Amino acid sequence: MAKSVLVDLTRCIGCRGCQVACKEWNERDARKTTFNGNFTNPVKLSSDCYTNITFIETDQNGDVAWNFIKNQCMHCREPACASACPVGALTKTAAGPVSYDFDKCIGCRYCMVACPFNIPKYEWDSTSPAVQKCTFCSERISDGMIPACIKTCPTGTMYYDEYDKIVAEAKMRLAKEPKKYVNHIYGLNEAGGTNWIYISDKPFDEMGFKKGIPNESLPNYTWSVLSSIPEKVVGIVVLLSAIVYFRGRGSNKEGK
Repeated sequence: MAKSVLVDLTRCIGCRGCQVACKEWNERDARKTTFNGNFTNPVKLSSDCYTNITFIETDQNGDVAWNFIKNQCMHCREPACASACPVGALTKTAAGPVSYDFDKCIGCRYCMVACPFNIPKYEWDSTSPAVQKCTFCSERISDGMIPACIKTCPTGTMYYDEYDKIVAEAKMRLAKEPKKYVNHIYGLNEAGGTNWIYISDKPFDEMGFKKGIPNESLPNYTWSVLSSIPEKVVGIVVLLSAIVYFRGRGSNKEGK
């Protein structure tokens, strides 16, 4: 059974320990989260930021209330990004993560267009660019370890287990405290279901979650679009694939 995560947004205190752990484990450059030379919280995901914490501030009877939201790849159960990739650089693993293979990527960026959650990011400032996103710590999972962001969370915001168990836990919490949570499990049906699901005490559209995502699995849509791609574009894909092939041969020669 694939590993999955339930994120209970009522428990998040915005400590951003998950961000630090993610950057540390994935060796991403923390210096790229600066503004005018001063460290700042990244306001959105990027090729160097796989997960971040955003927040909303509301007035509740004269008191200020804060809600924090953890963002990362949703790891769709049937990912549109993988379906849109013409060379199989993105794949859905049986363990749960949607993985990425740089050596196969041709830089077409169809995955960025296909993703309904706007997750994959491109390394625009790199001379050898790749697509970057949360990996769900696939290498840690394969070694029987807990993903870095989950292990570092001090409040138990994220419940990590097999998919059926996290869904059952989400439904149990909503049934047990209906006045605390909105009656919606985000990711249970969106895009055909995701391996990261959320529960919240505020409507998800108010929390900045994507609206209007169909409940149907999206690969069916991506295949219909890809089948209509003009032959010239297909030729470009073939050319890019050849460039990647020779780039790989050059790298192998340098490594000898």
